[in-house]
Parts: sequence; C-alpha cells; structure tokens
Amino acid sequence: MTDHQEINGAIETRVRVLTWNIWWRFGPWEQRRPAIAATLKKIDADVIALQEVWSDEATNQASELAAELGYHHVFAWSMDIKGFGFGNALLSRWPIKRHDSIALHGKKETGEGRVALFAEIDGPRGLIPAFSTHLNWKYEHSHIRQRQVTDLARFVDSKRPWSFPPVVCGDFNADPSSDEIRMLKGLTTCPVEGLFFHDAWSVAGGAGSGITWDNANLYVVTELGPDRRIDYVLVGRPQARGAGHIVDCKVTGNEPVEDVWPSDHHAVLAELRY
Repeated sequence: MTDHQEINGAIETRVRVLTWNIWWRFGPWEQRRPAIAATLKKIDADVIALQEVWSDEATNQASELAAELGYHHVFAWSMDIKGFGFGNALLSRWPIKRHDSIALHGKKETGEGRVALFAEIDGPRGLIPAFSTHLNWKYEHSHIRQRQVTDLARFVDSKRPWSFPPVVCGDFNADPSSDEIRMLKGLTTCPVEGLFFHDAWSVAGGAGSGITWDNANLYVVTELGPDRRIDYVLVGRPQARGAGHIVDCKVTGNEPVEDVWPSDHHAVLAELRY
C-alpha cells in the first residue's frame, strides 16, 4: 500500500488488479511455470488478467494457476499454435458471477485470432467488470489494432450498467502515443461516444518509464528491438465516491525467480479505490 492524500468522502479501501502476458509455451516454459506461480503468489493481486495462456484438451494454464492460488477463473481460447490453444484468462480472489468473450477483428486479414474476455467479479463491496485482451503484435498492424479496440470498446459498452468502472487489461502491443491507445483514452475519436479510459501508469506510475517489454529481460534482448510500454491497466471514469480511481501503479514480475525469468513481459499492478 502506498502513501497518498485522502479525498473527503472518497472510498478508502482498495482492489489490486494485475495484468501479465505469460508467454504461452515459448522458451523454457516448464522451468518458467513455477516461476510464474511464485510471482503471482508474491504479488497477491485480487484480480489477475493473463494473456498468452496455453490450453490443451484436458486443461489450461489458467485453471492450474487458479487451483494453486485458490482463485476463481475463466479462460477464452483465441487460436491454436502447434496443437495447443492460446488465449486470455481472468483470475479472481472472489466468485465470478458471469462471463463472456468475443472475437476481435483481424483473423481473416492476418491469421491471428484475438479475443476480448469479460468477467463480472462478485467482490465484497460490489461487482467489478473486468476484461482481458491481447491485440495483434506486428508494428505495422496499427490499422488492425484500431479496428480491434473499436470491437473491444463496443464489447465493454455492452456490459453496462455498472457501479464500478470497467477495468480493461492486456497486452495491446501498442505504445502510449499510438492511435489505438489514444482512441481508448479519449485523445482522439472514441470508438464509443462517452466511453474512455484512464491509463493506470500515466495516472499513478510515478517518475519511471513503465517499460514492460524490457531489454533487461534475457528473453527480450535477443529480439534486438527497443524497450516499450505495451501492457496496460485501463480504467473507466471513476464512479460514486471515487470508485475505480487509480491511486497507485507499478511494474512488477520484472525479476528472475531462482535464475528463471517468468515471462518475456513484465506485469503491471494497479491499485484502485473499491
């Protein structure tokens, strides 16, 4: 918990939300598996959005992690790679009341299957509408991602009404200055009029860079690309008594566990009034 100035009448309690791309079955995935679980246990977030979650006919990685953490979960398949599923998940300390998912634009054009996953989390102080997504990865696919965030925004809007603002998490594969992120933040034409999101890092990340694709990571440096901030916790307009107001944000999951990097991405952890 970080020190902060209280606002008269605002909610004082918090919910901790984490987003993390856990790199499917790439790299030394069997050695990374316990490192991912150990990192999640240490962070102890209330709501966890995961991307690049693998699945097979018997199980999926989210189910296994949820069982180990004692959490509830939902998983949405987006495509197959080498005979295994690839998708997004949401894990929650509290029960999940309902869930849904949609396919995003771009599979016909690029061959990449992408989805947005929704879970309505039945927390102790009210329902939390949470979303996990993962957009196309190529630099030159901004035009695809712009269509994807339009689909995403419409999907979020379809889940109204809410008393806690929607929390949209994921690997957007887009820098903060990109058109697709600016669309979601209301800095250019919004896909849904009146629906915009605050970027948790921009609001409460402090003086650091917020980099989540980091050449300090041994899995990243071999790609020979620049450091980037491409993973986000985005939160809608605060509701009554500041519900959903972002009070803290940090990059985490950014160090090895017993000499094993858990993923090629770092995670983002946001603390919201709840």
